[in-house]
Amino acid sequence: MENRLPMLRVERKWSQGELAERLGVSRQTVNAIETGKYDPSLPLALKIGRLFALPVESIFLLPDEAPKAAE
Repeated sequence: MENRLPMLRVERKWSQGELAERLGVSRQTVNAIETGKYDPSLPLALKIGRLFALPVESIFLLPDEAPKAAE
């Protein structure tokens, strides 16, 4: 699943560790979500949405909804 988490985190000048602390997860979990190696549980996705004051579907995109890279 594609996500905008790295961009949102950087906009706020938070490290992965700072974001992890705010979410109550490990830095490794944040890294795995950001790199697409792990899809968050629904409760964690909702917590992320609330933290950024955004709907979950504007942070996490299904593969067919993600913008295509320029070829």
